Amino acid sequence: MILSTQTDASAQMFPHETAVRMIAEAGFDALDFSMFDNEPNRWIYEDGFENRLKAILAVAEQCGVFFNQAHAPFPSYVVGNEDYNRRIRPMLLRAIEAAGILGVKNIVVHPVVFPERQKEQNLEMYNALLPAAKRAGVKIALENMWGHDRRSETIVPNVCSVAEELADYADSLDPDWFTVCLDIGHIGLVHEYEAPFIRTLGAKRLTCVHIHDNDYVHDSHTCPFTGRLPWDEIAASFAEIGYAGDITLEADNFLLKKLPLTLYPAGLRFMAAAGRELIRMIEEAKK
Repeated sequence: MILSTQTDASAQMFPHETAVRMIAEAGFDALDFSMFDNEPNRWIYEDGFENRLKAILAVAEQCGVFFNQAHAPFPSYVVGNEDYNRRIRPMLLRAIEAAGILGVKNIVVHPVVFPERQKEQNLEMYNALLPAAKRAGVKIALENMWGHDRRSETIVPNVCSVAEELADYADSLDPDWFTVCLDIGHIGLVHEYEAPFIRTLGAKRLTCVHIHDNDYVHDSHTCPFTGRLPWDEIAASFAEIGYAGDITLEADNFLLKKLPLTLYPAGLRFMAAAGRELIRMIEEAKK
């Protein structure tokens, strides 16, 4: 199985080219290119972005790694905030275009919480992105989400938080151009269970993942095996459905933004080792 990790924290700490080299040297096979709306990524949404992307791609090829996945900026839409929506729409289109230049298979675009006609409006949003996905040759991946209750200051379910809803959304879209990215850390935060969630989605729908750990209270995005998730059960469930996608870490909060720069490579290597252990567990369970 391919092991990858997102570029988010590394590209905030170092230039993208340096981040790619460090991730490759840490032992990852591939990279999930983060295109979040933050300062290190501003150039992606400006003129001349193609040349910088090609330079980054060249570095990856020199290092023997590739871009398997990408993450579009989010939220994808905010109800009642038309200024934001006018700004984010071209960014989503640019992110899909950029993913195509990098040669990724899947780009994650978050579903949106709408006060009414939620499924219909999400399907409209995704289908409006379909021409861009076809031009780029990239599949759009839907992710299971969670919400925040300001009154109780707790995490609550919202859009695609349960497996049946996520599967229904995926089944309502063209399977040639849409897929599911399961965020393994989001499942327990909304009081669902990982193993049945994975089994409900099945290998046909589930083709990519975001792997990280937490304490079932906070969306910690920490390294696998450092929180409370039941990794034996998760590995067995991936094996049971015959999961054939990659293992992609979204665990950058595992000290990476807190470590001294001298320890940063060691932190990446630890993350890679944790990812390899999960792959070993899945492969062992398949036997």
